[in-house]
Amino acid sequence: MAHADDLERLKFVEAELLKRWPETRLEPTLERIAYLTDALGSPQLSYPTIHITGTNGKTTTSRMIDAILYQLGYRTGRFTSPHLESITERISINGEPISAEAMVATYNDIALYLEMVDERMSHPLSFFEVITAMAFVAFAEYPVDVGVIEVGMGGEWDATNVVNAVVNVITPIGFDHMEYLGSTLDAIAQTKSGIIKANSITVLSAQEAEAAKILIERCIAMESAPIREGIEFSLAKREIALGGQVISIDGVNGRYEDLFLPLHGEHQGHNAALAVAAVEAFTGESAIESEALSEAFALMRSPGRLEVMLREPTVIIDAAHNPHGMNSLVRTLEHEFDFTKRVALFAPMGDKDVEGMLELLEPHFDAIIVTKNSSPRSTEIIRLEELAVARFGRSRTQSAPDLARGISDAIAWARAEGSESPERGKMRAAVVITGSVVTVGEARGILKSMARDGARWREMRAEGVE
Repeated sequence: MAHADDLERLKFVEAELLKRWPETRLEPTLERIAYLTDALGSPQLSYPTIHITGTNGKTTTSRMIDAILYQLGYRTGRFTSPHLESITERISINGEPISAEAMVATYNDIALYLEMVDERMSHPLSFFEVITAMAFVAFAEYPVDVGVIEVGMGGEWDATNVVNAVVNVITPIGFDHMEYLGSTLDAIAQTKSGIIKANSITVLSAQEAEAAKILIERCIAMESAPIREGIEFSLAKREIALGGQVISIDGVNGRYEDLFLPLHGEHQGHNAALAVAAVEAFTGESAIESEALSEAFALMRSPGRLEVMLREPTVIIDAAHNPHGMNSLVRTLEHEFDFTKRVALFAPMGDKDVEGMLELLEPHFDAIIVTKNSSPRSTEIIRLEELAVARFGRSRTQSAPDLARGISDAIAWARAEGSESPERGKMRAAVVITGSVVTVGEARGILKSMARDGARWREMRAEGVE
């Protein structure tokens, strides 16, 4: 457990980082991050890197790659964003977030370099540039055998793109961050293809035709060998199972049968196949050791992705924040859960395709409660309620002033509307909290507190204390 002093220092570091340009702002330049990493001795070049971009599934795929490599005996460093509850989640070593003490020490180690770059550049370093450099330094100092580095936004101009990856991984490309990446699929694919470096290997998930064309053209131009889902590798089979799914994967170097994956959704099966192909590309021509792969997947967790937080009623959180992600969410709810009633608690960011997400939610939910998270980017409740009423109708739409109240109202709705299951005696109504990573991260903290309070109450009742 972190010492109280370390947590206070971590809060100070995070506050200092948040004074900088937000990570949602992207400039078409790598000048600042390149200057900083050069000054630091190019720590990102001291270990081989697997670089991941795409629109959805990046973090889960990164976690899977990390887990497989760790089970194979590699010392791993993983950089992902954004975080759910603690900023330390962004920088993981051997699958675990670095400590508050290590995070503070890493920041202090580079603080003078940050000041130097801030003074010499036309604009100071951004939040994301600094934390990216912190990850590079932390991994070099450990040291790790391999870095698993997730792009923050786009690819070509992302701060992570100062790495020289041996393997590039591209998850499905869809529409998101269009104000920075472009309004067409080929434009978005073009900027994401910027991570593909010369003489590397590029592992591609199944893509829309426009995106696939751009990615393959970039591979040809950079002499990067493509490994394509549906051609060189595939998700061969999947069966829904208690607590997740059982999958079989046709990899590049072998077939992997009957792997239990404790995650819900067909998209997670495809993420797993992509991760396997990426690890095969990194490790060479041999098949992955079956015991290591089975262990990596069996222990796999992806917080905030179709994560069941409470029971009776069931409360699920999912970080879907664009139509592509929302489509995966509702498909999984329909095919893998048997709730008779559902209420959505929805708190998206204002710069997202809110109407597109509402359109996908409406056929699958009996009611919706709109609210906001703590971010200044969160959609204003009045505007969000108007959009929800236009799609769901007045009788199926409620609003709540904040996330905590929204959770309380949604649980009350589920308890009132849920029916008893004659088979299991369980309530069949569910609450699904979604709309953004920030929403899910904040909800996760609230729900964990509720679960702890409930456990304490049950212990007191068992001891005869009222």
